Amino acid sequence: MSAFLAAFFLSAGYNTALVSIGAALLGASAGAIGSFVLLRKRSLVSDAVSHATLPGLALAFIVMAVATGDGRFLPGLLIGAAASAGIGLLAVEWITRRTRLGEDAAIGAVLSVFFGLGVVLLTVIQSLDTGGQAGLTGFLVGSTASMLRSEAELIAIAALLAGLAVFALRRPFTLVAFDQDYAAAHGVNVRATDLAMMGLILAVTVIGLKVAGLVLIVALTIIPPVTARFWTNRPGTMVMIAAAFGAAAAHMGTVISSLDQGLPTGSLIVLVAFGLFAVSLVVSPVRGLLAGGFQWLQLSRRVHERQGLLALARSEPIYDRLTLKVLRRAGHIRADGAVTPGGRAAAAAALREEALWDLYRRLFPDEAAALPHQGLAPLAEALPPDVVADLNQRLAPREAV
Repeated sequence: MSAFLAAFFLSAGYNTALVSIGAALLGASAGAIGSFVLLRKRSLVSDAVSHATLPGLALAFIVMAVATGDGRFLPGLLIGAAASAGIGLLAVEWITRRTRLGEDAAIGAVLSVFFGLGVVLLTVIQSLDTGGQAGLTGFLVGSTASMLRSEAELIAIAALLAGLAVFALRRPFTLVAFDQDYAAAHGVNVRATDLAMMGLILAVTVIGLKVAGLVLIVALTIIPPVTARFWTNRPGTMVMIAAAFGAAAAHMGTVISSLDQGLPTGSLIVLVAFGLFAVSLVVSPVRGLLAGGFQWLQLSRRVHERQGLLALARSEPIYDRLTLKVLRRAGHIRADGAVTPGGRAAAAAALREEALWDLYRRLFPDEAAALPHQGLAPLAEALPPDVVADLNQRLAPREAV
């Protein structure tokens, strides 16, 4: 526990603290750009990009191993991975734009072909008479135990720059994610924005190879944004929450992996991210299961109360036990079933509200159809005051007649 707390609070050594900070910056950048990709409904593109890094990574290792005898130079490996991933990204776009295949088919083709090529090249690497082959496995599932200080600094700086780029481009990203036609009308180059978005996904994927691994880095761009979606309906807030969840998951996973040399960093980061997702799924006050259950109970109570009051106003018998229970709890009827004075007033008000809603539905059928739970919410809360006043004026002559 003492070792865990020391690593968590960045007091377990300079190199461990630097790796944790770099991983947190990577998680924040991945969560932020992943939010826009999720809103753009292109999350699987990041999966193709991550798998497309493998052949470039392997080729860079082979070239450096033949030239220098050691292929583990991290900047060279990242350059090779970025080049390969870029080719894969362009291949997905070309197939989507120039053929009749959908984006999902293009992603599947690029992902499988590039990953298969990478596996073949890894087999070739194992037969080379050079050192460092074992270190390549760390790029598959992530490993920070043997990370050098210079590598940690490179990852931290690159992740910070990626995060700043996401912040700078947040406005065009948001416009394109929700309505590309509206964005184009306001002078946003949709294709360039999409390419910038995919380029940042590529950058985050390449940066995170050493930390989370090419197999699992895609989860860091998907799970935090999905988790953030449970907590808010505003895109700007969602990006910030996703960045916070991504940073927390990456930091915690890195801390746990630092406790033992054999613990895979990427797997632990994904497990922590999933834990945050599971907790948010249950307890989030906006979209969580508990909040949803509570809202359903409230809606059910309003339905029974409204139907019960309308039945009282029309002198109709009420047989449903739950409706009678709701009316008694609200004080509309007594235990013996007799209507209270407050119940009579509430019933009359409910009958008038029903008449106003019926009039609104006949006058404005399209607008009424777009309203959720119409008739359950008070008219004054669901409609503008001028519309409510107009409905009351229209209903008054009918009541007089």
